[in-house]
Amino acid sequence: MAAKARKILVAVDESEESTYALSWCLKNLVSDNHQNYKDTLILLFAKTHPLIYPVVDTTGYATSPSIIAIMEKYANELAEKVMADATQICKDFNDEITVETMVEHGDPRDVICDVAERFKVDFLVVGSHGYGIIKRAFLGSVSSHCAQNVKCPVLIVKKPNSDNADH
Repeated sequence: MAAKARKILVAVDESEESTYALSWCLKNLVSDNHQNYKDTLILLFAKTHPLIYPVVDTTGYATSPSIIAIMEKYANELAEKVMADATQICKDFNDEITVETMVEHGDPRDVICDVAERFKVDFLVVGSHGYGIIKRAFLGSVSSHCAQNVKCPVLIVKKPNSDNADH
């Protein structure tokens, strides 16, 4: 019986935890041993809207449109770099893997859940930053939010400490 082709959504960003989660996914969900190259990996980068605080300078003008343009240019360049790096990791693993890339705008928690639902993915893979209770309370946990709100299985991959790097 032929294996069903799966859609695996992997949320990526510029963090080491995200890179580790993608690598873990390739080695453990889409590996040479399983011959799952019919699977499609959907790499998703959620581009957050920059926080713009109106600032009045000495001339009385609020935030300059050029500053907003610079911030948007940086966000676009970051998204392109993250997606290029993630795609390269997949190609280096095996160039037969089908990879799709997506860049969506908005809060990563909402974007990831929305894309998982819209594309009816079979798995969602997210990295964990390993924030403590206080940081999670202020920053929120993307992985926790996704685990509670998406309908598919969610795999939260935690990057091991350097002294446990063999796992």
